[in-house]
Amino acid sequence: MMNPSDPLLSVRDLSVTFANDAGTLTAVDGLGFSVAPGECLAIVGESGSGKSVTAMSILGLTRFNGGTLTSGAIRFRRRNGETLDLARADEPTLRTVRGNEIAMIFQEPMTALNPVYPIGEQIAEAIRAHRPVSREAANAEALALIEKVRIPEPERRFGQYPHELSGGMRQRIVIAMALACRPSLLIADEPTTALDVTIQAQILYLVRSLARGNGMAMLFITHDMGVVAEIADRVLVMRHGRKVEEAAVGPFFSAPEESYSQALLAAVPRLGSAPAPETVPQTPTPLLEVRNLVTRFPVRRGILGRHVANVHAVEDVSLTISRGETLALVGESGCGKSTTGRSIVRLVDPLSGSVALEGEDVLGLDEARLRRRRRDMQIIFQDPYAALDPRQTAFEQIADPMLIHGMERGSALRDRVVSLLRRVGLGEEHMSRYPHEFSGGQRQRLCIARALGLSPKLIVADEAVSALDVSIQKQVVELLQQLQAELGISYLFISHDMGVVERMSHRVAVMYMGRVVEIGPRASVFGNPRHPYTRALLAAVPTPDPANRRREAPPVVALRSPIHPIGYAAPAARYDDFGDGHLVLAS
Repeated sequence: MMNPSDPLLSVRDLSVTFANDAGTLTAVDGLGFSVAPGECLAIVGESGSGKSVTAMSILGLTRFNGGTLTSGAIRFRRRNGETLDLARADEPTLRTVRGNEIAMIFQEPMTALNPVYPIGEQIAEAIRAHRPVSREAANAEALALIEKVRIPEPERRFGQYPHELSGGMRQRIVIAMALACRPSLLIADEPTTALDVTIQAQILYLVRSLARGNGMAMLFITHDMGVVAEIADRVLVMRHGRKVEEAAVGPFFSAPEESYSQALLAAVPRLGSAPAPETVPQTPTPLLEVRNLVTRFPVRRGILGRHVANVHAVEDVSLTISRGETLALVGESGCGKSTTGRSIVRLVDPLSGSVALEGEDVLGLDEARLRRRRRDMQIIFQDPYAALDPRQTAFEQIADPMLIHGMERGSALRDRVVSLLRRVGLGEEHMSRYPHEFSGGQRQRLCIARALGLSPKLIVADEAVSALDVSIQKQVVELLQQLQAELGISYLFISHDMGVVERMSHRVAVMYMGRVVEIGPRASVFGNPRHPYTRALLAAVPTPDPANRRREAPPVVALRSPIHPIGYAAPAARYDDFGDGHLVLAS
């Protein structure tokens, strides 16, 4: 039996290895730490540093993807007061712990959700699996959890499937499932990566409040130093599988001891610190011109799938992007950002409006011409795991588009792939690896390298750096800017990270409920926001300073339903002009 003052979780001398073609890879090397009840320990470090492997080892999950725990003890104090060494527990025992006493939120929500079951049923099943409650009680609690993580229209969402939700909404569902059984320890692996800043602020406050109220401990893995400052009590820095530094959150941010920790903090984007971008000359004919774009999705009900309403995903959106310019598109999860990007490159067919690339009507192209035109407009998706073919190596993923478009062959193709990998922080040794052998951040870098391979004129970057830790994120942003300066590439940069947006963009467009509510030069939008929603977005950004930690619940941004009856005509968008291209939707 352990004393009440003992740690809830104590990890000692943990080492985890993986076998590969080159021999044995040590992912975690002699790691030790502890977490007390009600305490939040943040684990930070570069992508591939061993953070996620550490988290999965606690629940015995590494054994399912080839990992071997070669040494160490993972002592966990159970609810009944007994101590269990998770490193030596058998699978039946671990099943009684997983989800019930220790819950985990994974980085990529689609890997944690079953695509063939409605999300409400999945939450209710998690509750019934660990607690003796009726189906009706479990359903009612699941509905309450969906509402608690602030998903609009919880009754309708209850019966929807994962593919029908945005990335941010899926992540909120995963968080709801993790909280369903009120665990003693919550392991959160990049839980707010897919969330926009307003929802992130709500979720962080919610999780922190629940942890304090229930004495729940947290192991919080993140690359967002603003999140660390907002939620952590202590910080553990990892590199190459080893502990670099461990300190209380205040001293860590004010005076980190190790040079690696100092470099991590120096890479953090801070609002107001980005230098003013060079002005991009506005040419008479922009590279991309979008006018009055409307995209809707049918809502079908009943056994026969009768079309009863429409989701107004994108409503009367107009924007332009010049050659060599970056327009950032920001807003709430589910506001229509990703659908706007997909409509522009015709991965989704708009209902009406026009999209012109170099003056050519993209919406009017036939399949053959569109296939050739897509070389000029590439997209980097939000979920790197879903965007990569699990059967192809990294070399094949990057080389295939170039082969399809007849760009390179033989040794020249190999040299081009190696060059692209190096430009995004990977190396020649990664060419033979498959997607599952990369960390989440490394997979996203692979997607970026593939998009750059065709030397496109326009890249739609849909949360392209959201999965990257701060040091790699800074490198990739600088890479994108360098490519822009050298090649004149334009970006539609879709992101919820306002610090990265400020660093990356020339102009900013803010979306809310399918509409652009504010658009203008970055300095004007960030320095003098005019629309209430823009002000709420900026106010929700966490600052990398524990002294500025949020003490009260963040304001809730009112959400309206985007679903309207068939035949509903939305009012035309009218904008007030505040000069220099700064437009704000008239109320």
